[in-house]
Parts: sequence; C-alpha cells; structure tokens
Amino acid sequence: MESNYPPSDPRVDALVNELIGRVADKWTLLILEVLEEGGVLRFTQIGRAVPGISQKMLTQTLRAMERDGLVTRTIHPVIPPRVDYELTPLGHSLSAAFCGVWQWAEAHLEEVEGARSRFDALLSAD
Repeated sequence: MESNYPPSDPRVDALVNELIGRVADKWTLLILEVLEEGGVLRFTQIGRAVPGISQKMLTQTLRAMERDGLVTRTIHPVIPPRVDYELTPLGHSLSAAFCGVWQWAEAHLEEVEGARSRFDALLSAD
C-alpha cells in the first residue's frame, strides 16, 4: 500500500518514539503539569506536588527531562544546597501540546466511562 506522505527522517522517527516513551510515562506528565502551574520549584516542592513519586524516580525523571531540554536546573550555592527546576520554552511547548489530551479527556469523560461500563458488563456476562 502506497502512502500519500513523504518519507520521514529516521532521526525524527527515533525522536518521536523516544519522546512518546518518556512523555507517556506518568511521572513526566505529572512533573510537566506541576512545573507548568508552579513555575520555578524546588526539588522538594515538586516531590510533594506529585503524589506517590519516590525521591529516586523524581531524580531520574527530572534528569531525563533536563537531558531532553525540557527543564533547567539551577543550583544555588547556599547551605543546605538549594536546587530549583523550571520548564524551558521547549518544555512549555510540550506542555501546551499535552494540554489537548486533558481537554479531550474532559470533553469525552462520560463517553469513555460509558464505553468501559458496557464493555465490562459484556465481559462479566460471559
């Protein structure tokens, strides 16, 4: 079957696959949302705002987001050390893109819940 789309750049394909894997991770999405709403936040503030995340997972996720250019990390030379995180313009643009997912979920919540209920009822009837 022939495609109407021009061939894609394999580097773009690889990046999309990596980003979907990373951003589809619930921790990344939650941290993205927290930083979008909170602006510049300390590590501990992010941890408190993301229920259930361990310190290790928070560190790993923030490092991955920093590597991808989604957040900046600022270390303040005070005792005890203070580290702030903030979305970059790239992070803000990704947050805006995923805002559509929340809007879609809000608009279609009843439909999805209804479909799930009907499906579950069919399964339990078997």
